Amino acid sequence: MASARRCIVCNRCSAAFFARVDGLDYRRCSDCRAIFLNPDQRLSPEAEHDRYRQHRNDPFDENYRRFLSKLADPLLDRTPPGARGLDYGCGPGPALACMLREAGHRVSLYDPFFFPDPTPLGAVYDFIACTETIEHFYQPAEEFARFDRMLRPGGWLAVMTCFLTDEARFGSWHYRRDPTHVVFYRGATLRGIARRFGWSCEIPEKDVALMQKPPPGQAASAF
Repeated sequence: MASARRCIVCNRCSAAFFARVDGLDYRRCSDCRAIFLNPDQRLSPEAEHDRYRQHRNDPFDENYRRFLSKLADPLLDRTPPGARGLDYGCGPGPALACMLREAGHRVSLYDPFFFPDPTPLGAVYDFIACTETIEHFYQPAEEFARFDRMLRPGGWLAVMTCFLTDEARFGSWHYRRDPTHVVFYRGATLRGIARRFGWSCEIPEKDVALMQKPPPGQAASAF
């Protein structure tokens, strides 16, 4: 069936069975090279929410701040003073938003479980930041299209997720074992997403990608 072959990341009918691990079935896209969990095997919303409530995202935890600085520092290097941004998927403790606000930016919050008010999704931003979020997306193709609509020309999308690098060790990979992680990206996957929308894409740090919507007057990147 076409629906079984459709990749949730790139929307192409190029996904096929990859592996069964711990009773779960994973598919791999031969085009964008993402791997994703069979949608029928995802957690219930209640179980997913319970899992997120166990996270410890303390804005005042210095170790957590150092972890987030892998994304925050290169993003701050590329954004003008007083930029307007969105911390998308911020979780119960929006530490990244605190860090960016301390740097002088105006940052709104959105999280489907902890900050579900959809009002921020109707605005346009100079940057959108997603830390440890895109691996939870049920419909990544739709989410990235939403980001494209919400970014100003010249705006930045900054994402951080653990990149898939070794398919042979996928079954024992710690990142796969989190039951809320349902899609896994390579650096090449994120570059392919950027090409889809005509964005540029940089990988300034391990597991971090910065994608820029073309500034005014600049042609979009070629596919």
